Amino acid sequence: MVTGMATRKVTVTLDEQQVEAIRSLVESGRARSVSGFVQDAVSVTLDDMVGWGAALALALEATGGEMSASEREWADRVLGVAGPSDSSVA
Repeated sequence: MVTGMATRKVTVTLDEQQVEAIRSLVESGRARSVSGFVQDAVSVTLDDMVGWGAALALALEATGGEMSASEREWADRVLGVAGPSDSSVA
């Protein structure tokens, strides 16, 4: 974390086992604090998501771009995913 970076306090809900595991890491000196551990985890996850998005964009570009409507329909059928036309309106 950059010193002086604006921060905001938020509340998150974690499983008790996760909290205890993080506290154990803090007590052993392997994590600086519970908040620091969560900040690091969020940072890594955000970086991963950006990286995967870039990798997907490159893969789509290399294979002809976004899926067409017919390709999406085929993929939905193969994966057993209900498409918009399969949902019922009440």
